[in-house]
Amino acid sequence: MATKKKLLQAAAGSAGGAGSLDIPDVFSTYLYSGNSSAQTITNGIDLAGEGGLWWLKVRSQSGGHLLYDSTRATGSEHFPIFSSATNAEYDDFDTTPTSTGFTINSTSSGTVNETGQDYVSWTWRKAPKFFDVQTWTGDGVAGRTISHNLNSEVGMMLVKCTSATGNWWTYHRSLGENKYLLLNSTQAQGNTGFMWNATAPTSTEFTLGDYNEVNGSGKTFVAYLFAHNDGDGEFGPDSDQDIIKCGSYTGTGSDGNFVNLGFEPQWVIVKNTTAGSSDQWWMFDSMRGIAAQPVMSTVLFANLNSAELSGGSVGDNLLETLPTGFNANGSSSAANGSGKTYVYMAIRRGQLAVPEDATDVFDVKTRINADPSYVSSTGVVDMAIDRYYNTASDSLILSRLTGKNNLDTNNNTAESTGGYTYYPFDYNTGWLYSAGAAEANRISWMWKRAPGYFDVVAVTGKTTSGNTQGTMSHNLGAAPEMIWGKCRSAGRDWQVYHKDLGPTKTLFLASSSAAVTDSNFWGTTPTDSVFYAGGEMRNADTNIFYLFASLDGISKVGSASHSGTTNVDCGFTSGARFVLLKRTDASGDWYVWDSERGIVSGNDPYVLLNSTAAEVTNTDYIDPLASGFTITSNFTAGDYIFYAIA
Repeated sequence: MATKKKLLQAAAGSAGGAGSLDIPDVFSTYLYSGNSSAQTITNGIDLAGEGGLWWLKVRSQSGGHLLYDSTRATGSEHFPIFSSATNAEYDDFDTTPTSTGFTINSTSSGTVNETGQDYVSWTWRKAPKFFDVQTWTGDGVAGRTISHNLNSEVGMMLVKCTSATGNWWTYHRSLGENKYLLLNSTQAQGNTGFMWNATAPTSTEFTLGDYNEVNGSGKTFVAYLFAHNDGDGEFGPDSDQDIIKCGSYTGTGSDGNFVNLGFEPQWVIVKNTTAGSSDQWWMFDSMRGIAAQPVMSTVLFANLNSAELSGGSVGDNLLETLPTGFNANGSSSAANGSGKTYVYMAIRRGQLAVPEDATDVFDVKTRINADPSYVSSTGVVDMAIDRYYNTASDSLILSRLTGKNNLDTNNNTAESTGGYTYYPFDYNTGWLYSAGAAEANRISWMWKRAPGYFDVVAVTGKTTSGNTQGTMSHNLGAAPEMIWGKCRSAGRDWQVYHKDLGPTKTLFLASSSAAVTDSNFWGTTPTDSVFYAGGEMRNADTNIFYLFASLDGISKVGSASHSGTTNVDCGFTSGARFVLLKRTDASGDWYVWDSERGIVSGNDPYVLLNSTAAEVTNTDYIDPLASGFTITSNFTAGDYIFYAIA
């Protein structure tokens, strides 16, 4: 994001409104590896200037949840309190907030920074309509009010004594002012409001009783306040979007219990509140993996020190995200027990603003050494196509929503689980092809989801996701101009919609055949919020859809009638880094060129998405063009669709 834009957003936030703050400005899930020495976590959140909460947890072994905030400090050092314990503030494991995240001071503890261990950090920036931190010294007087800066309904609030032992007293709007939960406990809801003085919080203050663990005389306390947006959020370019919801639902005991948020979440915490229940606080996020069925999502527990585990250990994928909410699955009382009541907090997946530079949302890298990872300029990668380029190879297509599973663009077989023991998108700066693999001469094209540019939709046929027959919601924010769709659970055709062919025609990604006329595949023209899919994507199956659109200066979906030499103007200024071409009026392969291997005035290597053949290096079918690309006279004349990225 441009520096000027960030400064304007920060000014708006400081002035008392969310302004045009985007989700990455106020929330981050950031994964890091321990190194047993000081390290800096750069997540883009201004904790030094704006303040907030950063919550750390070791993933790969047992260790406590450490919560830090900008308000509690001894000089420049900030110390944690543990969500899984009743202890007072712990005088060790200190960190320091910065303007772009925080630093972890030198320590080899397995809890926060041990070499060889994996960690997650969640960060909330203070901002109206989103999050606030308040501290106070107790006076023991019932009816004590504490002012806050949410300027909205309080959705959830955590209160903890920092100077002495005490529980994590938790208010949730769905329970009201006469009930409570304990973040450090599996205990179901308590039915007394003495800690809140039986008074609901307002948009500017909350009320305390005289209870020793929330207002004991002379003791110090902290409160973390999370907002609930209900059509009154002020985020995104137009300052009108909701990004945080705190609500409740009733379990059904079967897959597909849809919770409508109005947005796709990236972070969710869930707790069974039903009297007599004793379930954990389940924590999910899209960086560690909230995967679509049947892949298992990865979970941690706010009240336990245990290492993270797959939802499969309790028999099912307990939670999966959808474009407008999430599904609670299975019959476990943990997240979807029949007739049981659950509360949740969910934070929206973002960004909300359209990208400003193609390098922020697309990258292409070759691998020529033993390093198994692809480091991407996009940071987070949401979809990748990967293959050997100099020898016969399948073209694997993988996505964050489908986890370790993959499909091949060159065949129509069902999704492969691969038998892998790693999570390939479990990274902030790219993705991992294979743990420990030393395979050279591979190439990866990498996409990041962003409004107006690219989106991914995973749909499970057996869900009740709020969609009518064949109609799918999406978050592209524009009408998709090209869609790739595939049934994951069975061997059925890859289908491709393209705006210049219209909804009555389809192409097949794994085939060189010309466009086929059949209105059953795509039905109607997609809109900026929904698309229709039929044919091979049947409702009883798990399906995946990749949605592409044209975005000025970044990407272009179009068509061209080619004969002789054809200049394709995509509106770019420095040429195309990626070009996909497919003939539609007759048989023709799915050609791919990229700048990593070379788009030059001469021979340009290409591979075919519909074939395992090695790259061809001795042809000159396209040439560079500042505004896009040129199809040369060497290429067969005909009608083509194309997709290009700057």
